[in-house]
Formats: sequence, structure tokens, C-alpha cells
Amino acid sequence: MKKCFIFSTNRYFHVSSAATPTPPTRPCHQIQEQRPSLLWSGSSVLLFTVRCPEHDPAVMAGTLPQHGSPKSGYSANNAAAVPAITQTDSRDKWSKKMDFLLSVIGFAVDLGNVWRFPYICYQNGGGAFLIPYILMAVFGGVPLFYMELALGQFHRTGAISIWKHICPIFKGIGYAICVIALYVSFYYNTIIAWALFYFYSSFSSILPWTNCDNVWNTPDCTNYFGVDNVTWTNSSRSPAEEFYTRNVLELHKASGLRDVGGVRWQLMLCLFLIFTIVYFSLWKGVRTSGKVVWVTATLPYIVLFILLIRGATLPGAWRGVVFYLKPQWDKLLETSVWVDAAAQIFFSLGPGFGVLLALSSYNPFTNNCYRDAIVTSLVNCLTSFVSGFVIFTVLGYMAEMRKVEVEDVAKDKGPSLLFITYPEAIANMMGSTFFAIIFFVMMITLGLDSTFGGLEAIITAVLDEYPDYFSHRRELFVLCLVVICFLGSLSTLTNGGAYVVKLLEEFGVGCSIIAVGFLEAIAVSWFYGIKRFSNDVQAMLGQAPGLFWRVCWVAISPAFLAYIIVSSLLKAPPLTLFDYKYPDWSITVGYIIGFSSFMWIPIYMVYKLVWTPGSLKQRLAVCLRPERTIPDIHADTLNMATVSQKDINTSVCL
Repeated sequence: MKKCFIFSTNRYFHVSSAATPTPPTRPCHQIQEQRPSLLWSGSSVLLFTVRCPEHDPAVMAGTLPQHGSPKSGYSANNAAAVPAITQTDSRDKWSKKMDFLLSVIGFAVDLGNVWRFPYICYQNGGGAFLIPYILMAVFGGVPLFYMELALGQFHRTGAISIWKHICPIFKGIGYAICVIALYVSFYYNTIIAWALFYFYSSFSSILPWTNCDNVWNTPDCTNYFGVDNVTWTNSSRSPAEEFYTRNVLELHKASGLRDVGGVRWQLMLCLFLIFTIVYFSLWKGVRTSGKVVWVTATLPYIVLFILLIRGATLPGAWRGVVFYLKPQWDKLLETSVWVDAAAQIFFSLGPGFGVLLALSSYNPFTNNCYRDAIVTSLVNCLTSFVSGFVIFTVLGYMAEMRKVEVEDVAKDKGPSLLFITYPEAIANMMGSTFFAIIFFVMMITLGLDSTFGGLEAIITAVLDEYPDYFSHRRELFVLCLVVICFLGSLSTLTNGGAYVVKLLEEFGVGCSIIAVGFLEAIAVSWFYGIKRFSNDVQAMLGQAPGLFWRVCWVAISPAFLAYIIVSSLLKAPPLTLFDYKYPDWSITVGYIIGFSSFMWIPIYMVYKLVWTPGSLKQRLAVCLRPERTIPDIHADTLNMATVSQKDINTSVCL
């Protein structure tokens, strides 16, 4: 049984039809009236136009033939064509449901799950941290995640053009998302390039960060594995740390952000290979990227399982696990713990980045996005939790070897945990080469998935907003985008590139993306309206969201994001990397970078208000009201001329 929808300039209707739809001939008053939000399925449709006798004087006057006449579809004077046209939706679709799920999981589960969650967990009370983490996930992260999946699936468009269906004055959010995604691509892919450099260096019987006998080592290099009576001092540096800072990054050749030195050609070659993989994964759309994620999204779990088994068998592993999970209940009284929990779940799930909008826009209209949101959120959070065991079993092993406390070993955070601490432990295991290779393959695949999602958000947003320019030039546009990202990353490939990476990570994303997520939640829940949004979800799933979800969308989730923003601005810690403290001028530059993305929101608001005709009240009314409740149907894609007569009803049969 197919469903037919009839819509006109005045009324919207819904009828059921047989397997082969025909233009409805029932009087308009006999057709059940429905909301405009129930009109679009995004699937292949059969379009035809009809006229309602009660609303069309032309039909009542007899100037249009009734259905079944010899020239059905044409007026007596042939002035208005009313053709029956079959349209196959030209928008790409996922080949399989699992392609979509793996893409979302691959985007959400990234390098931060492996290093950031374990560090934040032990820093904020161990097992006690799971309480604020779960609460923030349930009331903040998952509702926002669900909201974005539903928005993208219903409106079937990217982060820019979706706002004309929601609240046009907030369209600047889409442009801000694209700028933020560019900043992420400038530094995130460099971290993947570092992992690729390590991967290449791992093909050796003795890993190069195992001992202090290399040309890049200094007198401070101290190797305590397999050596007795070694004194570890504050100036001591492990072979793994010197390999990372002096061979991979060559930080000693840069004095700071004022003098970052030259570009490392080895890292530039690694980055070129990374972007080559990215291009050929994205150039044909979700049909190709959906196949790639079967490898890049599943392989990390195989490696994590192998590393978890290996870590559990190491001496001292239990010390790391106890340190990881031992609850410190007094920490729950500290505000910073709740802020860290909120920020971690937000950045981990990734609402606000436009990726979920883009990926879900290629779903069938009736796909169960509610179930997808729950499943992928659970997978993401469980991956973070299990990653903690993978990391801390190894940290316990290192503490056992150094004969120190786990707390002294677990000082490294961020990329240092992945490029210094863990490789150092791997280098002193049996089968170190094998474990090093699979560990860095895992890091590369974790990073690639997130890059796919971030760039797809830009691609989908721009192609949907400017279809006349780019819809048939996707390959060329993706190539230009990848080249821009590569050129923008060059500053992070210098000797002092790690300083630039840290600056972009803190300010290029940071508060900007949280503020964007906050405005997005406000625009959808308050301006578009929670009732209208709930009706959209009901149109897709067959049932409206429950009271819990509506309350979260209207009040709790926006408050959750506002809480993170205020706390981040009030308690901004000093920015440091290793022994380098960022100067005040660099912090100012960082705030400028952050504002350069967010500024498009107020700029577009002013532009929209200025160029909209009418009084201020009329302008606000127009700018806050959705321009359309159904997606654009382009006449050129249907091979038909646009029908301009008033009160023509169009039927869409699904």
C-alpha cells in the first residue's frame, strides 16, 4: 500500500492509494487534512498535479478537464500543463543500513576515546566519575545526538540549507560549522600523519624508541627497562619521549610559536598519503565511504580486544586497573568534575559538528533514527570505558617496571599518552613489533573515520546549498577541499607544529562548537518548535517522542551546553605543552581563531534582517518562520516546467 500526499498553496492532505497511484478524484472535503511536516519521504516518488474543485475557480468554471478526459492534464486553452511524472530521487543513499551505522560509530569513536576519557576518568575520581558521565550522557549528549539524526533524516539536506526549513535567521550556524570543520582538518589529520610515521618506523626488529643509542638521543635519555639500579630524576627522559619530541616532531629546532622552523618533509609525505586515502574514500559519496568504514570502523575493535588481552597478562596490570576505577567520592562535590563529564560526552558523541546531519540525510525517510541514536551512543560510551582498561593495564605495567606509583607514570595526557607512554610500554613487550604495528594501524583507522565524517559535513552542506554549481562536480569539489585542507595543515608540519596543533585544538573547536550546538538546540526547540519537531519525528517513526525527550530538548540539553560554555570561560587554565608556556599574544590569536568561525552567525542574522523587506516586525516574522516545509523539488531534475498557477495541488505518492 502506497501513501499519497496532496499539497497546495492552501491545504495539505493525505490519502491512501493502491499499488499504482492515480490522480485522486475525491472531493477535497473528503480527504483527511494533515500537517505539512508529513509530506516528504525522500524516497522515489510519483508526482502529478490535480485541481480541487472547491478551491479552484478554473475547475469549477469547466476550463480544466476532469480526470480521464482525452486530454487529461491540460486545460482547454492548453495554458497550463499538469503532467504525470515519475521521479527517482537523485540524492545518494546508503547501500546498506550497516554502512550508515559504521560511519556514525566511526565518526563518534575517535582518538579522544582512547586517550581523553581514561585520563579524565582517573583525574576526576576514577569509578566515581562514571556517575556524572552517565548523567550527562542521558540528559545532555544522547538527546542532542538523537535530535541531529532526526533533523538530517527528515529534511534530507546539509548543515547550511537545512536552516531554511527550520529557522532561516540561524543559517549562519551552517557556515560556522563548515569553518570549524576546516580548522579541525588542519590539525587532526596531522596527528594521523604522526601515527603513520610511527607505523612506518615500527617495521624493525628493534623498535627505534627502545633504547638511547640513536642519533637524536641526549644525555638525559634514561632507559629503565631491563636495567637494574637506574635512578629516575625530574630531568630524565625516556627513549620513547625523545623519539617523539626530537625525531618525529623535532621540537628542539623550534623556539615556540614565534619561530616554528621549517616543514618536516617526512611528515608532509605522510600527510599527503593520508589525504590521498581520504579523497578516494569520499570522492564518489556515501556509496564509497560506506564501504571503506567496514574496515576503518571495525578494525580498531579487533585491535583493542587484542591489546586488552595482552595488557591483562602483563605484570602490574592490576595496579593500573585499581588506579583507573578506584572511586574518590569527594570528587563529586567539585564543579570541575561535572564540567569535564559534560564536555567529554559532548565532544565524544559529536553533536553540533554537522556530521550527524550529513550522514543521516542519506537515510530512508522511515529509518528508525531513535534506535540508531541509542545503539551508537552506547557503543561510543562503552568503547571509551573499555579503552581505559587497555591504557591503564599498560600504565600499571610501566609503574611496576619503574618501581614507582601509577600516578607518576600517568602524568602524560593528550597525544603524549598515545605517542610516548603506550609505545614505550609496547617496546618492552614480547612481540613488540607486532603490537606496535597493530596499535598504530588502530590509531590511523580511528582518525580516518573522524576525518571522513568531518569533511563529509562540509561536502554535503556546500553541495546542498549550491547544487547548480557543484551537484555534478562532486569529484572536483572534494579535490579542491582536500587541497585546501592540506595547505592549511602545513603550519602543523613544521618543527614547532605541535604548538600549532595544540592552539587549534583548544581554540579552533573548543567553545565555538559548544556555542554552535547551544544555538542549534535553541533554534530547533524554541523557534522551530518542539511540537513541530515532534510531529516530524512521528512522521518518520510512526510515534511521537516521549515526554523525557521533549523536556531534554527544550530545557535540559540547552542548559547542559550553557553550563559548559560558562564554566569554560570562567575557568580557562593556562595553555602549556611540555615545558613551553603559551605567551599572552598567542592566547589572543586563539580567541580570534575561535571568533572567526562563530562570527558568521551574527553576520548572517544582520544580513538576513537587512535584506528582508518590510517593517522590523515583519522582517523578524519572516526570518523566524521556515521558508519551506518540504525540500526543494527542482524542475530541471524532473524534466518539467514550473507550474505557477495558484491553488494547484500536487500529489506525491510514496
